[in-house]
Amino acid sequence: MPGDMRPLRALLCLWLVARAALGSRVRTRRELGPGLYQNGVYDAGGSYCQRGDVCCRGRDDGCTVPYHDTLCYCDLFCNRTVSDCCPDFWEYCLGIPAPFPKAQGCARAGLNYPTGATYRENCNLCTCGPGGQWQCEDHACLMDGELIDAVNRGNYGWRATNYSQFWGMTLEDGIRHRLGTFRPSATVMNMNEMHMNMDSNEVLPRHFDAAAKWPGMIHGPLDQGNCAGSWAFSTAAVASDRISIHSMGHMTPALSPQNLLSCDTRNQRGCSGGRLDGAWWYLRRRGVVTDECYPFTGQQSEPGPQPCMMHSRSTGRGKRQATARCPNPRTRSNEIYQSTPPYRLSSSVSAPGRRGGAGALCCGEREGAGLGAVYLGRQSLGSSKLGKPLR
Repeated sequence: MPGDMRPLRALLCLWLVARAALGSRVRTRRELGPGLYQNGVYDAGGSYCQRGDVCCRGRDDGCTVPYHDTLCYCDLFCNRTVSDCCPDFWEYCLGIPAPFPKAQGCARAGLNYPTGATYRENCNLCTCGPGGQWQCEDHACLMDGELIDAVNRGNYGWRATNYSQFWGMTLEDGIRHRLGTFRPSATVMNMNEMHMNMDSNEVLPRHFDAAAKWPGMIHGPLDQGNCAGSWAFSTAAVASDRISIHSMGHMTPALSPQNLLSCDTRNQRGCSGGRLDGAWWYLRRRGVVTDECYPFTGQQSEPGPQPCMMHSRSTGRGKRQATARCPNPRTRSNEIYQSTPPYRLSSSVSAPGRRGGAGALCCGEREGAGLGAVYLGRQSLGSSKLGKPLR
């Protein structure tokens, strides 16, 4: 082999050895990690190096500051890459523009958010638009802070407050999920009115509280949740009070709305709405058990209806008895309660001390069952008959 080739061979061997040594060097986790900006993480307004007053010389893997849910660096090794450097490294540490385009974001509460970021303002969704402005929906919310403040500035004898279970719901959601009584048919609205004659010396009170008049016989309000079944809740609540009053407190059943929701399916839609006349027809012809026997499941309006777990059968003379045990296994009393049908009072209203109707529809919406209420007064109980329980 010619002598002038030996130095060349030696240089080639050294180059191969050096290359192998460099190729076998263990790369740091920083070099192997995916770049922050390759993953779409931008924070055009972030001041991380400046906030921590950090600018390190050379390559220093310990020169880090928190960045969202990871770390970024403020050392001069950032000159070689933009994948793991804090947004303000170039501006704060080097005084030069950043070598990557900054995405225009939206500011909120002192922080900057990228385009497409979202947050909720009560019932409205706000999205960071491409122009750096938040774009928010314009739904009317069920809970209105300005309305609450306006009410509380007045002297109305009561104060409004924020109910957390309503926060984030639109007014449309509230109507759809918190009400649920369909408008009565023309036939129902044309029911004959019930009139009541009063003695000339009888004076109607200006204020009337049924709970004070019949202590221990008026049941508390029911919570229907987001089940649009006020047609069942109001009917069950009014019938419970009616039975308690007419039995003089000997029977004080809290009737089951779930019994009506699941079993009264004739032209009814369960937690998606129903009619009062149908509920009262079911109470008169089929009867229901107590809420303790057949408790409310807390069903929402979207899922399918719950199957009926409590039917009744006739025992003659209009009386009925249950055909199954209580869905609640801890209760054995499955007595069936029935009620007489509803009736309509005169719509005329006179001043106290004068003749006139009570101005209320008997057996309609009851306070606490939904968002609306119709007052159940003394006169609406005049000719009711007690629906007796059967074993």
